[in-house]
Amino acid sequence: MSSRRNVNYTRLPDEDNDYIGNEGKYDPRFDYSPGSMDEIPWKSIVLALFLLILGCGLLFLSFFIFTGHMGGEKSQAYGLFGLGVLTFLPGFYETRIAYYSWRGAQGYRFAAIPSY
Repeated sequence: MSSRRNVNYTRLPDEDNDYIGNEGKYDPRFDYSPGSMDEIPWKSIVLALFLLILGCGLLFLSFFIFTGHMGGEKSQAYGLFGLGVLTFLPGFYETRIAYYSWRGAQGYRFAAIPSY
């Protein structure tokens, strides 16, 4: 077995109490202003609608190729289906949050949508 070394440990300063000079400093992380939480992120909503429409279009194209109503190979349909799913899901998710926030549903706020 190895022997214990004699090392003197000291406590690290706590951010709230032990830091000298921390009193009176402004920390914006803990600010809460209800007005800033209700700003509508228009760019994000437009992007979400674009992704939703593009995803629907790609999914419809892949469906038409799978059923034979449109010319193309099955590998093209799988590619369109994959791209359609990748664009449809985030567009639907953010559009749903924006819609329920606009309707005033409990638990939904525009602050849940990332703004660009």
